[in-house]
Amino acid sequence: MTTTATTARERMLLAKDAARSIGLLSDERKRAALLAIADAIVAAASEIEAANADDLARGRATGMATGLQDRLRLDAPRIAALAAAVRDIADLPDPVGRVLDTRTLPSGVELTKVAVPFGVVGSIYEARPNVTVDIAALALRSGNAVVLRGGTAAESTNSALVRAMRGALAEQGLDPEAIQTVDEFGREGAKDLMQARGIVDVLVPRGSAQLIETVVTESSVPVIETGAGVVHIVLDATAPLDWARDIVVNAKVQRPSVCNAVETVLVVRDAAPRVVGPVVAALQEKGVVIHGDPEIAALASDVVPATDEDWSTEYLGLEIAMRVVDDLDGALDHIRRYSTHHTESIVTEDDANAERFLAEVDSAVVMANASTRFTDGGEFGFGAEVGISTQKLHARGPMGLSELTSTKWLARGAGQVRA
Repeated sequence: MTTTATTARERMLLAKDAARSIGLLSDERKRAALLAIADAIVAAASEIEAANADDLARGRATGMATGLQDRLRLDAPRIAALAAAVRDIADLPDPVGRVLDTRTLPSGVELTKVAVPFGVVGSIYEARPNVTVDIAALALRSGNAVVLRGGTAAESTNSALVRAMRGALAEQGLDPEAIQTVDEFGREGAKDLMQARGIVDVLVPRGSAQLIETVVTESSVPVIETGAGVVHIVLDATAPLDWARDIVVNAKVQRPSVCNAVETVLVVRDAAPRVVGPVVAALQEKGVVIHGDPEIAALASDVVPATDEDWSTEYLGLEIAMRVVDDLDGALDHIRRYSTHHTESIVTEDDANAERFLAEVDSAVVMANASTRFTDGGEFGFGAEVGISTQKLHARGPMGLSELTSTKWLARGAGQVRA
């Protein structure tokens, strides 16, 4: 039964109460709840599309960037994909109760380390209604309640999605208060969420570098940091032209508004005369603006002169920065200086250089001869993702179900006391 809450804090307290029952659900009950949510999203598709159209119209009227509009858009295929992702999550193994370690103490006390839910997972994000569903589904599958702050840009869409998901929980006889949104409370709701230590167990921000920095610095709730994606691809001296062209174009063009899209291409000098022209031409054919250093400009036409700012820019659109570096050492130096430690890839036929790149680059995901677009919870087999963590504590890289659990030790004795 839904309880009326008049403040963001009251909403979060309701989520904390609901977390107790959600955390004890069986694998079968959680799976059934998620399948019901997927069905509810499909059934509410017309309502969700209409709400999304309102958000998009408001965004266009206020000058929202094209890349953010793409993130905001939920058309029929994307709604169907959301429901499919929820069903995929439902079919994943239950992460709760996994035995991670066992041992017997000299006293005979038996210890077992098991995975347990966090309790209440919070998320602050912007113009990404798919995150509303992804995080709620992952939270429920891992036995957690969830509190969402999706921002004003997607408020109508998020409201429709939350309404559908809460209704599905209620129909399954589960506490709908396990899915909460504080959107209607605006910035104060976001502030309350960041200061809800003791109510919310962990907070995951997703969005711009500015949003993430704000949450990391202002939150009293423990934060799992998801970073901006200044993503690099290195075209090594032995890079096959077809691999170089196809990987760079896919990594930039397939969906330029997401954090795993490539933003900077570094070309080793020995490869430059052979690959720069064709790669630039292939990008320009797709409408990509090239910001290049003088050597790139000398090898291709219609190149915008790159500035120092370009090397640290996450364009989130059809723009890319390119420069020529002396060798692999030069590429590694550039990445160390400008990377946000999200994803980097090298294109090469030199196995030694590939292995050196994989070993030396300090990012959440490091690739050889593959598009950076593969850095994704769905592609990694997680069903969806809470975010892509660029920090080093608790979780790193795409975060799925296991990253939404903590651990506890169970001790079973037979009357032992410590000497």
